[in-house]
Amino acid sequence: MSDISIYEITVTQVIKNLEHLKRFIDKGKTFAESKKIELDVLLNSRLAPDQYNFIRQIQLACDTAKLGAARLTGKQFQSHEDTEKTLSEITNRIDSVIGILKGLKPEDYQNSSETKISLPRWEGKSLTGKEYALHHMIPNFFFHIVTAYDILRHNGVELGKKDYLGDFPFRS
Repeated sequence: MSDISIYEITVTQVIKNLEHLKRFIDKGKTFAESKKIELDVLLNSRLAPDQYNFIRQIQLACDTAKLGAARLTGKQFQSHEDTEKTLSEITNRIDSVIGILKGLKPEDYQNSSETKISLPRWEGKSLTGKEYALHHMIPNFFFHIVTAYDILRHNGVELGKKDYLGDFPFRS
């Protein structure tokens, strides 16, 4: 995988899916209004007692995107305090991360595939940037996106596979 490819999957693809997440939220809001359900019910729902709620899934998806970009590029970005409780606060967090990612360029990822990445919980072990992107960052990001999707779907929000996959860059 070239450095440009790492940029494409960790920036371009992530931005696309954060935009999808905002559409999930819009559908959840419309659903809650139509069913006269407090939006807090959806925002605090979870799939299992030992899983994080919807808001935390979004926070973690955002953190995975932002921290992954930071680790791969060596840049530092603003931290988020994980204090979101409302729809507008969580949407602002998504927008903030999209803004951070849109500020990155393919050149920022030069040599990122060989960058050594280690996290405290890995107990002294490391991955190359390429391995980190493929084996940790991208799967972790999508885990939180799909879990947020599933929480809304489980609560009755009409979401389907097309909502999850979004539009494709088809050519004629």
